[in-house]
Amino acid sequence: VTTCFFCLYMLMTSCTSSAQKIIDDRFVLHTIDLKTQRLKFYLQNKNGINFGNFKTLRDALLKKNEELVFAMNGGMYLKNGSTQGLYIENGITKKRLNTTKKAYGNFYLQPNGIFYLTKDNRGVVCKTDDFRPNKNITYATQSGPMLVIAIEIHPVFVKGSANLHIRNAVGILPNGTLLFAMSKDRITLYDFAEFFKSNGCQNALYLDGFVSKTYLPKKKWEQLDGDFGVIIGETKN
Repeated sequence: VTTCFFCLYMLMTSCTSSAQKIIDDRFVLHTIDLKTQRLKFYLQNKNGINFGNFKTLRDALLKKNEELVFAMNGGMYLKNGSTQGLYIENGITKKRLNTTKKAYGNFYLQPNGIFYLTKDNRGVVCKTDDFRPNKNITYATQSGPMLVIAIEIHPVFVKGSANLHIRNAVGILPNGTLLFAMSKDRITLYDFAEFFKSNGCQNALYLDGFVSKTYLPKKKWEQLDGDFGVIIGETKN
């Protein structure tokens, strides 16, 4: 009996430690269980105009009796506001996969990757080379570079790098829950990747830097300005 109680104690302690591990004052953090929370990707309104920022999206959703609970910019974009890579919305491919491997910028730092959602409420982060389009995908955005690949930090990242920026990214926790993070201060790609790895994310994808913003009222974080491309948003009625 003593052994059983000890095992139970150790299990509870382990679970508590895992839950607390995600808490990190360096980041604005938000987790989403797709089985109980509603997540969608947004780019343009019905008139084909980019939402651009969270205020515009929030106001548009309010007109449909929907509340924006959380939002984060969701991938790199071109000067005209279009996505730099693959974009799928409501199962419709709005822009095809970008297979260019050698070009300037973080997007092309190989391997880059895809973050997508499925009809059966799964979130997936994978390398672009491993992505296979299928009818089960509801939303997808391409960005880069990958931060964590098969539980390992991207091999080109350098610890102690002088390349510092505000950054945001998404990873998949061991239980399938989505982990979104944005640094509150400037951070290296290595340290950002290390955060996701330390939380057990097998894969994590860099969404953007410098322009990164998050809307999360429950944590008193409301960055409503900006002018970017894809917005990843959680809503409720």
